[in-house]
Amino acid sequence: MNKFIEKAVDQGKGVLRLAPVWVPRSFCRPGKRIKLHPEDYYPLGLERGAIDERWLSSTTKAENGPLTAEDEGLSYIVADRNGKEKILLLEAVEEYKGEIIGNELWDKYNRWPMFSKFFDNLGPLPHHIHHDDKHAALVGAAGKPEMYFFPSQMNNHTGEFGFTFFGLNPGTSKEELKQRLINFSRGDNQLLEISRAFKLALDTGWDVPPGVLHAPGSLCTYEPQFASDVYAMYQSVLYGEHCVSESLLWKNCPKDKIGDYDYLVEVVDWELNVDADFERNRFMKPIPVRDAAEMSDEGYCEEWICYKCDVVSAKRLTVLPGRTVCIKDPAAYGLIALQGHGTINGLPLSTPTLIRYGALTDDEFFVIHDAANKGVTITNESDNEPLVILKHFSENPYLNTIKR
Repeated sequence: MNKFIEKAVDQGKGVLRLAPVWVPRSFCRPGKRIKLHPEDYYPLGLERGAIDERWLSSTTKAENGPLTAEDEGLSYIVADRNGKEKILLLEAVEEYKGEIIGNELWDKYNRWPMFSKFFDNLGPLPHHIHHDDKHAALVGAAGKPEMYFFPSQMNNHTGEFGFTFFGLNPGTSKEELKQRLINFSRGDNQLLEISRAFKLALDTGWDVPPGVLHAPGSLCTYEPQFASDVYAMYQSVLYGEHCVSESLLWKNCPKDKIGDYDYLVEVVDWELNVDADFERNRFMKPIPVRDAAEMSDEGYCEEWICYKCDVVSAKRLTVLPGRTVCIKDPAAYGLIALQGHGTINGLPLSTPTLIRYGALTDDEFFVIHDAANKGVTITNESDNEPLVILKHFSENPYLNTIKR
C-alpha cells in the first residue's frame, strides 16, 4: 500500500482526513456562508470568478473552461498534520479499488461515483438542466442526479431569493419551451413564466433527477450528486438583470446539435417536469433511521436527509453533548462537520469558524468501506453543544428499509 495511504488509514483506523476543495464559478456571486475568509473569495482572479462552492469527497474534476486547473474539484487525502504528505482521493480509489469504496461499488462503477458540495450563491441560478445518461454519453460524460438539503448551520442569511423554480407548469407545451429557448439571445426569454417557484425551508431538501429544469434559490445548499459536472443553462436573464452567456445554453451539447433547439427540448424529461405532484414526489423531510427515543438514549440522533435517489444518498448525524457513539454503515461515505467539536476514531474533529484559501481543516473525512462496516467512534467533547455531521453515500443498502 502507498506509504501515505497506509499512514492515513492507520491514523484514523480507516477514517481519512481530507483537505478542503474550493471551486470558482464565473457566472456566480458568492453568498459568503461557507466559512472562507472574506479576502479569499477571488483567489484565482476576477476572470475565474468567485469561490461559491466547496466540493466534498470528490474524485470528479470541475468543468470550468480552458483555465481549469488539473486538480480543480478533486479531494486530497492528508496523511500528516501540515499537509505535506497527501494524495488525491481519486488516485487512492484507482489503486486500491474495493479496499477504499467496497468491492460491490467498484465492480459496478470502477470509481467513486458521487461527490457532494456546498453551493453558496448570493442570488438564484438560471433555470438549467443536468443531462441524463443517454444525452450525457453523447459528450463522453455520465448523467447527473442530485439532491438538495439546506442546513441551518450554513444559512445565517437566505441570500437575495430564497425560492427555487422546479420543472414546468402542468399543461406547458414543448413548443412553448422551444420558443423561449429560441429567444435566449434576444434578452430575457421569460422562461420562469412557465415554471413554478417553491419557498425553501431550512433543514429540508429536494430530489432533482436528470432532465428536470431547476433554478436553485439563494440558500446555501448541501448537494449530494452523481459524479458528473454536465449541465446547460436554459434561462437568459436572471433576477437582478444578470445575464447568462449563450455559450452556456449549448454547454455539454454535441457539436452536431449546436443550434438545434429541438435537441434542447429533447433533453428535458417532460413527464417529470410537468408533474402536478412535483412537491409530493420530490420534497424531502428528515426521516429518523430508527426509533428516535432509542437513539437519544444512546447519545445521538441519525436521520436520512437525501433519500429519493437510488444512486446517491445522505444522512445527518447529531451526537449529543458529552457522549461517545459508535455508528455502523454498510457502505463507504464522506462526511463534513457542521457544528461542534470532538474526535472521530481518535482524530481531531472540529468545525472551523473561518478558513483561509489553501489552509487545512479538521472538518472533512472519508470513511473507507471496512471501517464503515466495523463502526466509527465519534466523541462530542462539548458539554453544551451538539456535534452535527452530514454523511454522503453513493449506494447505501439501508435505503431499501425506508419508505420513500
